[in-house]
Order: sequence, then structure tokens, then C-alpha cells
Amino acid sequence: MNRLWWEQIKAVIRLELKKTFLARRGLWIYILALLPVLLFFVYHIAITNQDRRRANVARQGERPLSYQQLLAIHSGMSKPEVLSSLGKPPIHFRWKELRSGSNQPVTVIWHDEYRYSDGAHDVFIRLTNDTVDSVQIQEGRDQAQESATFAGVFQFFFLRLAVFFGCLGIFMNLFRGEILDRSLHFYFLAPVRREVLTAGKFLAGLLATCAIFVTSELLQNLVFFWNIPSSARDIYLYHNHGLEHALAYIGVTILGCIGYGAFFLVAGMFFRNPILPAAAILIWETANPFLPSLLKHFSVIYYLKALCPVDIPTPPGMPALLALLISNSEPVSPIVAIFGLLIVALIAVYLSTLQVRRMEINYTTE
Repeated sequence: MNRLWWEQIKAVIRLELKKTFLARRGLWIYILALLPVLLFFVYHIAITNQDRRRANVARQGERPLSYQQLLAIHSGMSKPEVLSSLGKPPIHFRWKELRSGSNQPVTVIWHDEYRYSDGAHDVFIRLTNDTVDSVQIQEGRDQAQESATFAGVFQFFFLRLAVFFGCLGIFMNLFRGEILDRSLHFYFLAPVRREVLTAGKFLAGLLATCAIFVTSELLQNLVFFWNIPSSARDIYLYHNHGLEHALAYIGVTILGCIGYGAFFLVAGMFFRNPILPAAAILIWETANPFLPSLLKHFSVIYYLKALCPVDIPTPPGMPALLALLISNSEPVSPIVAIFGLLIVALIAVYLSTLQVRRMEINYTTE
């Protein structure tokens, strides 16, 4: 590729970036990218309030408690044993129940519910007639569970919805938008090879989607790190691979923009109505776990799932269909996943260049 082509590609990129970032019809993409950030921000507020309530309950207790003391309470213990072990409950509810049977006098049954906390965990103790009937431990924060939650939001909401439809809105309009605006002929009349034009438009769409969704992923990670208590933040970041996971998520986001962008560039070339190819690609991506082994390789999500740094756990009792969507039954190595995705994207872009060579403009048919 000579220097002239590079200059032409850069000129196309500058023109396309202005139109992409400032287009009114693309405002919904910014909203879509910010929704995961808002989700984690709301989650941070809820967790912070929960921690504050637990700390208040712990302060109201008769004495500081440990997690082992909370676990020591079990069914069958008497009320004096509970009070001796944990002290006077900071939160206490008491009510009576009247039971009566046929030809039997009314029986009064007293119920008590105690709540204790060690500042990180809660225990709810229910007593019937001064005997422990049930004990429920509400666990505190679990960093592994929170990391799995972040991974679930990333895979199911961010990749499959936000990045998917964001690339749909940008890449399918690279040529279709020009035809609808009746401006594509200005490009075709310019002394620019159509392959160069296609490369410039694809790179512009890639830069735009990466700028939008990588920024969103950075903000998601910042809110997620902010949610971690300061005492455990450094341990998570530098000893539990927190920073490595954040960089991996950013890399997967970029590869997702490349893969989906290439697919939707081809779809915009061959189809007038974007709804049909978008629905077909969405169904294909969703059905990837059910496809034969060979066909799985022609899917973007197949490679992206292999590159995600945290596996989503499948607890017992999870529906089989959802467990299959989460699992990666045929994992591939990161190197194979990266190069496989890039090769699929290059094939898609090549098909676009073949189509753009034969493209003829007839605005009256649009």
C-alpha cells in the first residue's frame, strides 16, 4: 500500500469520525454504552447502604461479635444460651400467636426474631417459645461472587447487547447511511479506490466504536473498583489479578468491535433492510453453543467467550439452557481465539471490498 492510499484512508477516517460522533441518529449508542456504568453505579449505592446498615447494627450490639460467634448459633438452643453467646440483640421483634383446636383451650405461642451483625455479616434468629427455631446467615461481600457478577454483566449485557447493537448502528450505516442521505456518489466521484474507501470507513467505524465502548468499559471498571472496600482494593488489584482482568475486558471489547463491525459492514453491503441481517446474526450468536463444532468457529462470541478472564459459575439447579449458554464446552487458547477472530473479520472485510467494487448507485430504488 503506497503513501497516497494511506493519506486517502486518513482523510476518509477524519470525515467519517465527524459524522459518526456528531450524528443525531447515533445518540442511542451513547445511552446504550452508559447503561452498564449506570447499573454498576446503582449497585454500588445499594451495597454501600447495606454495609452502612450492617455497621449500624454491629455498633448497636451489646459487644463486638465475630463471624465464628454468629456461626455457633443453631436450632434447638435456648433463649438464655443465645443471649449469653451474643448478648442483647440490637434489633428485636416479638409477637404472639393464638392457636386453638376443636374442644381445646386457646394456646399462646410467643415468637421472637433477633438480628445481630459483626459488621460484615448478618444473622437472623427466630425463636418459638424461647427456643431457637431457625437461623439464617446473610453472608457479607464475596469478592469472587462480585467478580462473577461483573463477568456476567459483561458477557450477557455488554458484549451481546451493547457492543452488538452499537456496532450494528455504526457499521451498517457506513454505506447504507450514505445511500439514505444521497451522498455516497460524492465518495465514488472522488479519485479514491473503492477498496481504500472501504478500508477508511471500516477503520473509522472501528475507532468510533472502540472509543465509545472502551470508555464505557473503563468507567465500569472504575465503579467496580470503587465498590471494593479500600482495605481490600490493593489486594484485589495487585494480588488477585484485578488489573489483569480489567485489561483483558478492554481487549475483549476491542476484539468484539472488530468482529461485530466486520459482520455488520458486510450486512450493510448486501441488505437494504438492516433488521433482517441483524436478527439473523443475533440468532446465530445466541445459538452458538448448540451449533456443530465446525460452525461455531464462524461466530464472534465463540472467540470472545474464550478470552473472558472470569468464568461464570453454574450453581446447582440452574436451568440447563442457561447453563449451556454460560458454559464454554470447547474452549480455545487465547492465541487461537485472537487470530481466529481477526481472520474471520478480515474475510468479512474482504467480502465487503468485493461488493463495493460492483456497487452502483440508484437512489430511486432506496
